[in-house]
Amino acid sequence: MAVFRPFAALRPEKEVAAKVAALPYDVMNSEEARQMAAGNPYSFLHVDKAEIDLEPSVNLYSDAVYEKAASNLKQMIEDGVYLKEEANCYYIYRQIMGARSQAGIVGCASIDDYLENRIKKHELTRAEKEEDRIRHVDTCNANTGPIFLTYRSSKELSHLTREWMANHQPEYDFTAEDGVRHTVWVISCEETVKELERAFQEIPDFYIADGHHRAASAVKVGLRRREQKPDFDGTEEFNYFLAVAFPSEELHILDYNRVVCDLNGLSQEAFLEKVQEKFKVFQYLGEHCRPERRHTFGMYLDGMWYLLEARPESFNEKDPVRSLDVSILQENLLTPILGIGDPRKDSRIDFIGGIRGVTELERLVDGGMAVAFSMYPTGMDELMDIADSGNTMPPKSTWFEPKLRSGLFLHELGE
Repeated sequence: MAVFRPFAALRPEKEVAAKVAALPYDVMNSEEARQMAAGNPYSFLHVDKAEIDLEPSVNLYSDAVYEKAASNLKQMIEDGVYLKEEANCYYIYRQIMGARSQAGIVGCASIDDYLENRIKKHELTRAEKEEDRIRHVDTCNANTGPIFLTYRSSKELSHLTREWMANHQPEYDFTAEDGVRHTVWVISCEETVKELERAFQEIPDFYIADGHHRAASAVKVGLRRREQKPDFDGTEEFNYFLAVAFPSEELHILDYNRVVCDLNGLSQEAFLEKVQEKFKVFQYLGEHCRPERRHTFGMYLDGMWYLLEARPESFNEKDPVRSLDVSILQENLLTPILGIGDPRKDSRIDFIGGIRGVTELERLVDGGMAVAFSMYPTGMDELMDIADSGNTMPPKSTWFEPKLRSGLFLHELGE
């Protein structure tokens, strides 16, 4: 069974928590981060993207950036922005976006569970992105961004979570500038902490929903610390990493749409003719085409929406990866017709998170891109089934909202 243990968080003082909390480092560039943190010395972006406090010409991966992150974090602690929990606790982190609510437990996952695949993955990682966070975590001596985990539902964990929220006042409760409400409860009762710990011991596996690079980096820092301390006994904090674990039924994956800059030398007529070989093509008479079931796709071309339906013989429904809509589109249209071989590296394709809506696809194509595709969202069961099978999803398969805020919980790695 996987381990998910309580810890003594470093967390912001109640009065400044809303100002500290920041979007994850990897959903913005440096200039956007500068604008977001402008006039707010409490913003955690001063730690997570410390280049904003250096000259714009600085190399983002220079020692100076990581040293500035550690220096800024140390200063925030010295200034009393952060306090250290006196005892090991769990924390409930609830987010409300529109009509949807998700509540997870904040704790620490085990690097051994990651290595032994009790924490299951569905994405490949890139070495250069890992190295950035390895240096950041190692220099700051803390996990600064939580890994977004999920698990198949547990009645006991859901009951304990609901009971605590219903009978205790939250420590933090604020609405961010994007309209998402963030509420945090501290579970400091020793008896409840033990009940939660026992309940987590019944969870066989966790799944990484979001944060594969952060997770891989945290694990590699832990392994590096083990090399530096060969007499480690497994209880040291560097053997664990910061995570928030949500029940899968509360999570919602948004569509992750595609837009391509040209038709690979084809005329629109020739392109449509080739598409019909693997898809049934219908002119869409509604205003915006957002697919309503698996194996259907919206396609926006020359100011007009089409509905595509994958022909049954074009994919293997029994294959958990190749039956994904992102795989069907890639293997039957993007690669053979538009020449997009590796979507990770091909500059001709871009990916648009569903939070921006299909009108963003229209705007891009009307503004010069050639064609856009709206996707039916990948399901949580699909994600977990693929992870269980030991396979990985194609790139840009999932888009989770709302995003976990960084800076509300820090996990120090110790000496």
